[in-house]
Amino acid sequence: MAFGISREELNDWRKRVEAGEIAFLTHYWIDERFPNQDTVTKVGCCDLDKLIQWGNQYGLNPEWIHLDPRYPHYDLLGNTQVTILKAEGYEEQLKRFNRL
Repeated sequence: MAFGISREELNDWRKRVEAGEIAFLTHYWIDERFPNQDTVTKVGCCDLDKLIQWGNQYGLNPEWIHLDPRYPHYDLLGNTQVTILKAEGYEEQLKRFNRL
């Protein structure tokens, strides 16, 4: 379950993904499979080749892509999330969700 973001932020991420951009969206998240994680960053792009190429620079396996028909994306958690958001210049998302 996602929370801590507005409908506007979600819709903006969706539009950017559909437009073929590499788009980032961080939100609070609860998932029993990951009891020690309370945030996730979704990095999406409808151009799978572009998304795979982007993920390769961070050692992300293409098999980890959630192949949502409209919004394919990686889910970034933990140290990987922090490292990539810093590298991509999204420190404000880390601060907003108390990850720094």
